[in-house]
Amino acid sequence: MDQNEGGSRSDALILATLNKDDSSVKMLSIPRDTYVYVPERDMNTKINHAHAYGGVKATIETVEEFLDIPVDYYVSMNFNAFIDVVETLNGINVNVEKEIQEQNSKDEPNAIHLQPGDQLLNGEEALAYARTRKIDNDIERGKRQQEIMKAIADKATSVKSVLKYDDLIEAVGDNMKTNMTFDEIKGLTSYLGNGKLNIETNILEGEDSYIDGVYYFQANEQSVANIQTELKNHLDLSNPAAQTTN
Repeated sequence: MDQNEGGSRSDALILATLNKDDSSVKMLSIPRDTYVYVPERDMNTKINHAHAYGGVKATIETVEEFLDIPVDYYVSMNFNAFIDVVETLNGINVNVEKEIQEQNSKDEPNAIHLQPGDQLLNGEEALAYARTRKIDNDIERGKRQQEIMKAIADKATSVKSVLKYDDLIEAVGDNMKTNMTFDEIKGLTSYLGNGKLNIETNILEGEDSYIDGVYYFQANEQSVANIQTELKNHLDLSNPAAQTTN
């Protein structure tokens, strides 16, 4: 997810793997300042720079290099698309852990003010909650983004929801880009529609570091290795028919 189209840096990066046999999903938030090798430029830098250097293609290549798994599909959306999705769902239920004051999608300072507690968030509020970095760190930010994604999936698959998935696709319009065909999207939503999707979240462990005065998130090598193994097992890479990565 990024603010604008074009050569901007990605604001949020989430990898999702789907195991079709048990309708399970594993999500991994990759902090945008993670220090990685970017093949597009043959250099090490922040992972969110990959999008600025070479768009979706460079981002996919970087993630594949970093996690040693194939990435078959992508969904890229700007802030407007994210807001439209939440609004189409008539809001999402989230437990806000801390009071926040954050800018909105138009970068107006302190336009969004949330108090702690369970509540229904609209599109602008959900975006602010997912983006804020003021109250903790990038690891916790990643957890919030996963919480938001789970809340969206829960609302979309709720038996009380009268939503048609076509409505979501129509709502985001040109604000979302993907390499999935319409039939592939319909096939994926069939897993969502059965209401039995099991979503598990993962966090990349690491520590803050500075290289030449520039801040980076330095991923723990053992954590990366463990996540690589977990994702490969989930994808069942020995069985190509079972693989779907997004």
